[in-house]
Amino acid sequence: MELKRIHHVAVIASDYEKSKAFYTEVLGLRVLAENYRAERRSYKLDLALPDGGRLELFSFPDSPPRPSRPEAAGLRHLAFVVADVGEALAELAAQGVRVEEVRVDEYTGKRFGFFADPDDLPLELYEA
Repeated sequence: MELKRIHHVAVIASDYEKSKAFYTEVLGLRVLAENYRAERRSYKLDLALPDGGRLELFSFPDSPPRPSRPEAAGLRHLAFVVADVGEALAELAAQGVRVEEVRVDEYTGKRFGFFADPDDLPLELYEA
């Protein structure tokens, strides 16, 4: 078997409208499709990622929170490539997003920085 690329990443939002605004207005992801599934009382929003992949945003009634800290087993964070981490983090901060300081990857020498989505899912910007 040969894996070619990641097709999509799925994220469950506690507040669908707030997360939809974050991913579309703050991060600038383009909406491909938005569907309400009445039988599940759930929205599914397909967002285009720059590399051709997708981010699927779901809402489910009464979904339990998933702790991001302390670090637990499972998915740790999503990382996006940007040309200038400092500039990108400054843009996020100007929009009211809490961002961490730029750090340098000790193995690659590349700059990176973290912020979080409305449900505290860690997101990373990686300079390349």
